[in-house]
Amino acid sequence: MSIQEASERISHSRRQTIANAGSVVAAAMAMPILSTASSPAKSAPSPTKSSKAEGPRSSGKITTKDSVEIYYKDWGTGQPIVFSHGWPLSADDWDTQMLFFLSHGYRVIAHDRRGHGRSTQTFDGNDMDHYAADLAALTEALDLRNAVHVGHSTGGGEVVHYVAHYGQERTAKIAILSAVPPIMVKNKNNPGGTPIEVFDGLRAQLAANRAQFYLDIPTGPFYGYNRPGAKISEGIIRNWWRQGMMGGAKAHYDCIKAFSETDFNEDLKKINQPALVLHGDDDQIVPYKDAGVLSAKLLKNATLKIYPGFPHGMPTTHADVINADLLAFIKS
Repeated sequence: MSIQEASERISHSRRQTIANAGSVVAAAMAMPILSTASSPAKSAPSPTKSSKAEGPRSSGKITTKDSVEIYYKDWGTGQPIVFSHGWPLSADDWDTQMLFFLSHGYRVIAHDRRGHGRSTQTFDGNDMDHYAADLAALTEALDLRNAVHVGHSTGGGEVVHYVAHYGQERTAKIAILSAVPPIMVKNKNNPGGTPIEVFDGLRAQLAANRAQFYLDIPTGPFYGYNRPGAKISEGIIRNWWRQGMMGGAKAHYDCIKAFSETDFNEDLKKINQPALVLHGDDDQIVPYKDAGVLSAKLLKNATLKIYPGFPHGMPTTHADVINADLLAFIKS
C-alpha cells in the first residue's frame, strides 16, 4: 500500500476511534518510522562505562566518553538477551519480552537510546554511529558475552551497526524485527525506497505538534489500528505516547534522518552470526519487501519469516507468536 493510501486510512481510523472510544485526537498520516543514521562508526567517539558493573542489577546508568548517560534495565541471570527499541520509544517497549524471557531463565537487558526515555536528552550525536557506540559501551560495562541482540525497527538498525563494528566477539546471535535495514530512503541505489519528502513531512509534524503527532502514529499505522476490524487497545496507544514524550524533541527530530538515511548494506554483509529476520507483510511503517526480505539476502546466515497480516508493532500486538519464535531461535 502507498504512503498516500495509508494516510487516508489513518484519517478514517482516527474518526472511528473518536466515535467509538471518545478520543479527542484528530486523524494522522501513516509513514515510515524508525531507525538509523550516518556513516560507519569510525567517526563516532569511543564511549565507555562509568564503572564496571558487578553482575546483574535492577537498573542503572552508564556514562559515555561524550558525557551522555544511558539508562538500562538488567534483570536475572543466564545467557544475556539485549533488546534495542524503536523510534521514539524506550526500553519499556520490551517489557513483555523481558518478562517472558526472564521466566525462561535468561538475563534480559534493555536500554534507552540516547535522547530517548530516561537517557540524556542529547542535542547532538543523534546518529547511528553514536547509537552503536553507546550499545558497545553498555555491553562492555556489563561485560556481556555470548549475548543475543534483538532489535525492533530503528533498534534493528542499531543492532546491525553495533555487531558489524563492535560486537562480533561478544555476540552469539541476532534477531531483527520489522527493522529498517538495509536502507529506507529512496535514492539511485535504492529506487524502491521511500521518497525523502515523506521523512521531511515527519520532521515538520514533529516540530509543529509533537504531542499530537505521537498520538496519531500509534492510533493509525504503527499497530495496524487503521485497518478495518482492528481490535484497538487504548492502553497500548497511551503507552506509546507516554514513551515518546519522555524523550527529547531534538534527539527524536535528528533520529528521523538516522533511521531513514543510514545505509546498512555493508554492515549486513559483515555479520557472521546466525540471524533471525522477522517482518509482517502488513507493515505500513517499514515495508517488508524493501527491508526484511533484502536484509535476509545480505546476511550470511539468516532465517527469514514473514507473518501474514502482522503490523509494524507486532512484538506488542502479537507478542505470543513473536516470543515463541524468538525462544525457538535462541535455543536452536
